[in-house]
Amino acid sequence: MSQGLQINADRLWQTIMEMAQIDATEKGGNCRLALSDGDKAGRDLFVSWCRDAGMTCTVDKMGNIFARRPGSDPDALPVATGSHLDTQPTGGKFDGVYGVLAGLEVVRTLNEAGITTQAPMEVICWTNEEGARFAPAMVGSGVFAGAFDLAYGHGQKDVDGKTMGEELARIGYLGDEEPGGHRLGAHFEAHIEQGPILEAKKKPVGVVTGVQGIRWYDVTIKGMEAHAGPTPMDMRHDAIVAAAKLIMRLDDNAREEGPHGRTTSKIVHCNPANTRNTIAADVAMTVDIRHPETEAFARLDAGLRKAAAKIAQSRKVEIDVEEIWVSPPVAFDADCVGAVRRATQLLGYDNMEMVSGAGHDSVYVSRVAPTAMIFVPCEGGISHNEIENAAKDDLEAGCNVLLHAMLDRAVAAR
Repeated sequence: MSQGLQINADRLWQTIMEMAQIDATEKGGNCRLALSDGDKAGRDLFVSWCRDAGMTCTVDKMGNIFARRPGSDPDALPVATGSHLDTQPTGGKFDGVYGVLAGLEVVRTLNEAGITTQAPMEVICWTNEEGARFAPAMVGSGVFAGAFDLAYGHGQKDVDGKTMGEELARIGYLGDEEPGGHRLGAHFEAHIEQGPILEAKKKPVGVVTGVQGIRWYDVTIKGMEAHAGPTPMDMRHDAIVAAAKLIMRLDDNAREEGPHGRTTSKIVHCNPANTRNTIAADVAMTVDIRHPETEAFARLDAGLRKAAAKIAQSRKVEIDVEEIWVSPPVAFDADCVGAVRRATQLLGYDNMEMVSGAGHDSVYVSRVAPTAMIFVPCEGGISHNEIENAAKDDLEAGCNVLLHAMLDRAVAAR
């Protein structure tokens, strides 16, 4: 009965466009920061749509919203799909939002078809995925999965000193449910790729098998300022040259780890900064390292530390490497990935398996529930940008895959 079922692409598109009117920007994107008045308006609109679709909505103490469509088995754990409604300051209208509203479209489609699933279905809006207003990213799903405790989540502050707990209460989304007390049978997340691979390969759907591990570091380099003219090259303690050497070594390390290796470095401070003829004494850098394989991820970490020690000795400077955050590589649940793969086959969509290069709420949710993701292309691979764009046909394909992957697990869930 459900094999030929398709979502309403026009309705999905219109729903996304209506949400995009909230805190719209001049270039066609959104600035709907977490727990702002705009985020409240977006949440209120989402909840109203869910209730119109016959769903019941509950909210936990981190503001995560759970909209439920009942199933025939009251003891079955829900099959959920979720993402986020908050955006970057110059964000697009699809990042995160597509995943939430695709879930709503799945429910609307099932309602129209008169299909009752065995397990309940849920659509989740996770709080503060972006981390743009309140660092770090993915706080709502992180508290839900036990990566952070509730006090930590509530205590995170924005630049004005306002805490997440205070702002949740202010906008009316400080719920009663204990985070993590809401058990899930499975969790799917549909998302734009935020990269160029699917578009380059001309594939409408990505079957996401996992997420790259991510490590963030603060690196400080201490040399000695000296006059640029009289000081011979072999007698310098030049912090900026040491930084350049380290950046190039990290770039080489990532390339040596095959197609999935990633390193990104930025110089955030150099002292003295405003004089041409003084050798740099101090440099502050950030480093981002990523890889989906545990062993390669560890080699990139070791490579950074080895390079820092070697360059410090050869360039006569001090280099301190401080790891400030780590998210280990994630392999998604084989059964959920299989459900996505079967859905693409059922629907006849050309697809490819891939690993996510960006972090998502599914990273944390996968710690407590079987999880998988579905990617669709975005134009030029551009995201976190007001000009972010996705084709209506690709959004339709991803949502159809989501529909059938959820149906697959809603029958199997217990």
